[in-house]
Amino acid sequence: MQIEQIYTGCLAQGAYYITSNGEGAIIDPLREVQPYLDRLERDNVKLKYIFETHFHADFVSGHLDLSDKTKAPIVYGPEAKPEFDFISAKDGQEFNVGKIILKVLHTPGHTMESTCYLLIDEYGKEHALFSGDTLFIGDVGRPDLAQKAAHMTKEELAATLYRSLRTKVMTLPDEVIVYPAHGAGSACGKNMSKETISTIGNQKQFNYALRANMTEAEFIKEVTEGLLPAPAYFSANVAMNKKGYESYDTVLGNGMRALSPEEFEVAAGETGALILDTRNNIDFYKGFIPQSINIGLSGDFAPWAGSLIADVKQEILLVTDKGMEEEAVTRLSRVGFDNVLGHLEGGFESWEKAGKEIDQVDRISPDEFAGSYSAGHKIIDVRKESEYDAQHIQDAENMPLADINTWIKDIDPKEHFYIHCAGGYRSMMAASILLSRGYRNFSEIKGGISAITNPRVPMTKS
Repeated sequence: MQIEQIYTGCLAQGAYYITSNGEGAIIDPLREVQPYLDRLERDNVKLKYIFETHFHADFVSGHLDLSDKTKAPIVYGPEAKPEFDFISAKDGQEFNVGKIILKVLHTPGHTMESTCYLLIDEYGKEHALFSGDTLFIGDVGRPDLAQKAAHMTKEELAATLYRSLRTKVMTLPDEVIVYPAHGAGSACGKNMSKETISTIGNQKQFNYALRANMTEAEFIKEVTEGLLPAPAYFSANVAMNKKGYESYDTVLGNGMRALSPEEFEVAAGETGALILDTRNNIDFYKGFIPQSINIGLSGDFAPWAGSLIADVKQEILLVTDKGMEEEAVTRLSRVGFDNVLGHLEGGFESWEKAGKEIDQVDRISPDEFAGSYSAGHKIIDVRKESEYDAQHIQDAENMPLADINTWIKDIDPKEHFYIHCAGGYRSMMAASILLSRGYRNFSEIKGGISAITNPRVPMTKS
């Protein structure tokens, strides 16, 4: 028996590759499936089942392409009703994979179809739980995402989750290994650990939501408070996972279409496509194609794209560092952005060489900011509220980047302001969006608050 957690940091997502005696199972696969196919061939393993823990909101699963290429059936737990062929498993149903068993544990609450899979090893021992978004390390799945589909309130879903955890998960032996679908950084929970593997016993000891003496009312209150709004792309991803989607091979083929500067310019003008520049913020601010939006590929690229680009059907033209085109297309496809029309051949350098128009961000150094700082200056801090509360520039306003499409309309286009984040990644995204909407009355602070050390700039806490 072999269990491998395939963890993708950008999405904080764990897929699982399981083999036994020449047969395999994959749980919650990513959109691009070739790495799984290569691994199956290398290990001389036949894929027997593709298990889905629920209809994922934060990424598009690779279940359909993987099933098409391997002929392995897709398995969902009770209450799932996708619009394609699948096995509707019953609670308690067992699936043999080689010498092991994967047992279905229906655990509604995060969503009503949420299901865990309990691995029973070749000796009949309960060995591991693939807990999906039901149980994380340090947290449980948020119960507010499926309210509309379930026709239930988040409190009702939380109560359902409480019962699922108490009757199906916490009753398992303490030594059972917990393999969740997500870790720290995912928007599917609020208190997830950086650890990606644990045990039932450890979670009963340290996970706030699994306290032994916790009442249902306490659970509902603690699990539902402090939830941030779900990112805009979540509902679209759920729909794609239920209804189906374009083959990843087709999506990649379109995105890998190389366009000369002239072709790129024409495509942008004719289609109204969003120009997405994935270079790092240090390169972007020095020069970029006018109206470009910067989301650096080196950070949490896919979740930010999903949060900042309002519609997953938006047509996109890419500007990337040379050789990073496929990576950008792949990571966009993971969150449902399938309409990449192509990329700028040769990157931004080719645009410059062609003598095309460029734009720049007014980026100033921390020392320049300190030299011009005075009380009363408008300063926008685009970090999360928790970061702002921990420390911020005195009198700075907290306007989180995730909410920019809401607060941008309140900006006075005639009043100069400064903008910053923690290190420059998020503030450059904000700067590019501001410029694309016609706001030029600001300066972005290089290096963010972490680079501001001059005592002339007073810091405070909330």
